Amino acid sequence: MRLYAAAVYLFLYGPIALIVLFSFNSGRHAASFECCATFWYSRTFNNTFLIEALLNSLLIAGTTAVLATIMGTMASLALQRVKGPLRLIFDALTYIAIIIPGIVIGIATLVALVTAFDILNPWIASLGLGDARSNTLSLGYGSVIAAHTLFTMALVIIIVRARIQGMDRSLIEASADLYATPWATFRQVTFPQIFPAVMAGFLLSFTFSFDDFIIAFFVAGSETTLPIYVFSSIRRGITPETNVIATVVLTVSLTLLIIAQVLTRSRADRGGGKG
Repeated sequence: MRLYAAAVYLFLYGPIALIVLFSFNSGRHAASFECCATFWYSRTFNNTFLIEALLNSLLIAGTTAVLATIMGTMASLALQRVKGPLRLIFDALTYIAIIIPGIVIGIATLVALVTAFDILNPWIASLGLGDARSNTLSLGYGSVIAAHTLFTMALVIIIVRARIQGMDRSLIEASADLYATPWATFRQVTFPQIFPAVMAGFLLSFTFSFDDFIIAFFVAGSETTLPIYVFSSIRRGITPETNVIATVVLTVSLTLLIIAQVLTRSRADRGGGKG
């Protein structure tokens, strides 16, 4: 069984290790390795188109993470008061948002946004708030952020709700007995207990948004994110620059996921195993 487990992990992570190794290629072809140089790292970070795509991804992922964390945390707190069949409906909708394939979310969001823009743009132009010859509302940053927030918010809800169910409720009851206002109870009692889960949800939302290609490909319009740039680069031909991009994204993603896991587990350990 140990040999089988080692073979499975080697099959999963061996190709990723090769990408990292080939990012130090001194040749011009990604498929043949010539040791060793950091030339492609300097060339990659001097690529203005790549830097622009990277900044777009950081902007979209950061905004998505903030919105998903705020709305997901608020929804988690509200769902704790919902009981009965209505609770089951909300639970099902939350999990469906995660289970649905990204291509379905991308197509559905594209159709919904284009339909809404066709209705709203003439109305905006009639009010004199926009140019009738151009579309005031169109695909771009806002559409990608909206689509990403849709499914990453579901992740935040699940993570924060798990923490809420495991936290010490007696502290909240004691705060109410001492005549604290609901806001004071949330700020001084509830939020400190759920903060690691909130931060974990924020980091996971950022990671999923930053790495997403399928949904962004449908709703980004003329904007280019880093995954879209990588896909376009591969279509023109694979160079070690692609391996460098993959290595940097992999490093950032793993770092954020490890931080999120450490925050969640450390709080669970301090809470006596509840998490």
